[in-house]
Amino acid sequence: MGKLSLKVVVAGRTYPLTLNEGEQDKVLKAAEDINKAIKLLQDSYAVKDMQDLLAMTALQLATKPKAQVASEPVEPDYSAIEKELEGLSDDLDSL
Repeated sequence: MGKLSLKVVVAGRTYPLTLNEGEQDKVLKAAEDINKAIKLLQDSYAVKDMQDLLAMTALQLATKPKAQVASEPVEPDYSAIEKELEGLSDDLDSL
């Protein structure tokens, strides 16, 4: 297999990648999943900082069960993220 150059957009930023031809679909799907998770968090909360959204998305994806990662998309459980964001929002409101 040869190498392939690919530009992937994650959280509004473009990242040039060099990867094996067989990895293209997997990388594009991962970028799509990340962007969808970020968009869902943006739509659900008043969080605007992209670094916060990326961190919460990374936590959500990293703690997803392996079987769920390998299978077709299942509605993600954002309850832990929601609780954490509500706590952060309360902290900000109290300032």
